[in-house]
Amino acid sequence: MHQTHTLQEKLRQFLSVLLPILVSQLALFAMTFFDTIMSGHASPVDLAGVAIGSSIWVPIQSGLIGILLAVTPMVAQLVGAMRKDQVPFTVMQALYLSVVIAVAVILCGALVLQPILNSMNLETDVRDIARRFLIALSFGIVPMFVYTVLRCFIDALGMTRVTMVITLISLPINVALNYVLIFGNFGFPRLGGVGAGVASAITYWCIALISLYVVHRVEPFTEYRMFSRLFRVSLPAWKELLRLGVPIGFSIFFEVSIFAAVTLLMSQFNTVTIAAHQAAMNFASFIYMVPLSISMALTIVVGFEVGAERFRDARQYSYLGIGIALVMASLFAVGLFLFSEQVAGFYTTDPDVLQLTQQFLMYSILFLLSDAVAAPIQGILRGYKDVTVPFVAALVSYWVIGLPLGYLLANYTSLAAFGYWIGLIAGLAAGAVFLFGRLLLMQRRTVKAT
Repeated sequence: MHQTHTLQEKLRQFLSVLLPILVSQLALFAMTFFDTIMSGHASPVDLAGVAIGSSIWVPIQSGLIGILLAVTPMVAQLVGAMRKDQVPFTVMQALYLSVVIAVAVILCGALVLQPILNSMNLETDVRDIARRFLIALSFGIVPMFVYTVLRCFIDALGMTRVTMVITLISLPINVALNYVLIFGNFGFPRLGGVGAGVASAITYWCIALISLYVVHRVEPFTEYRMFSRLFRVSLPAWKELLRLGVPIGFSIFFEVSIFAAVTLLMSQFNTVTIAAHQAAMNFASFIYMVPLSISMALTIVVGFEVGAERFRDARQYSYLGIGIALVMASLFAVGLFLFSEQVAGFYTTDPDVLQLTQQFLMYSILFLLSDAVAAPIQGILRGYKDVTVPFVAALVSYWVIGLPLGYLLANYTSLAAFGYWIGLIAGLAAGAVFLFGRLLLMQRRTVKAT
C-alpha cells in the first residue's frame, strides 16, 4: 500500500487489492457452493439437510467471524499511521481471542443443537443429516477462526494475493474430499450431505496451517516477527477488539441471519420448496461475493488513508468502489435474467425443484442492486472505524422491516413462499438507503475537520 495522487493511480491500487480478494472470496464460497451442488445430486433429502444445517451455522459463523474482522481496519490504520511496531501485539491478541470464541461456540453448540432441531417441523431424515453435518463441521471451527485473523493481518498490509494463493490451494482439496465422502468413491464410506461437513472441516485445517507457515516464514510478514514472542493476554486489548468487532459482528449477523431465518421458516413448506429456495439463495450468495469483496477492499484502502489522515483520498476511494459494484451488479442481473434455467440446472435434475428454483432466481435479481450499494458502504464505514450506526441500521432494516413484512406476505397473502423473498428485498433496500445517508454524514464531518 502506498499514497496515490490521481484517480488512475487509485483505480490501479484499488484493483490490485480487490481482484485477489474477489478470487479468494469466490474460492471460499465455492466450498459451500460445491457442498450444496454435490449434496443436491446425492438426493433432495441430503440437500434439504445441508440447507437446514447451514441456515443454523452460517449466521453464527458470520457474526463471530465479523468480530475478528476488526483486525483489518485496526492494522490498516496502524500501517497508515506508520506505527508498525504495534501490529504484532494486536494480531496476537486477536489470535488468542479467536481460539476462546471458537471453543465457546463448540461447547454451546453441544448443548443447544439437538433442542433447536427438535423444535423444527422437519422430516426425520432431514433432521438427522442436518445434525450430523453440523457435528462434522464443528471440528473445523478453531482453525477457521485462526485463519480469519491471519487473513485479516495479511490483507490489511495490502498483500491480498497471498490469501488468494492460499485459498486456491485449498479449493481442490475440498472438492476432492466432497467427491469421495459424499458419494463414497475410492472405497470411502458414502456419507451424503454429512460428508460435505467433514470435507469442510479438514479443508479449514489446511488453510490455517498454510497461513501460519506463510506469516512465520515468508516476506514481508517475517519483518513483523509475529511469533518471536508470546504476548500475555491483555484484557484491555481484547476490550478494544470487541468494542470495534462486536458491532461489526452483529451487523453481519443481522444481515445473514434474516436469510437463515427465512430458510427455517420455509420448513412449513414441503421438501421441494426448501430445496429450491436453498438452491436459489446459494447462487444469490455466490454473486454477493463481488460486492462483499469490494467491501473488504474498501476497508483496507479507506482505513489506510484514514490512518494517514488523507480524508479526501478516502472519499475518492469510496465512490470508486461503489461505482464498480453497481456496474458489476447490472451485468449480473442481465445474465441471470437470460440464463436462469441453466443456473437452476446446476443444482438439480428434479423437474419440480428446477422450475421453482427459476422463479426464486427472478426475485434474487432485485437483491443485486441493493447489495451493490449497501455492502461497499459497510466496508467504507469500517475503514473509518464507524461501526455502531451500521449495526443499528442492520437491525432495523432487516429485522424490523424485512422479516415482519415477509412473514405477513407469506402467511396472509397468496404469495406463499415468495412473500419471504419480497420481504428480504425490502429489508435490503432499506439498509442501503440508511447506510448511504450515514456515509454522507461521515464524509462531511471528516472533510470539514480537515
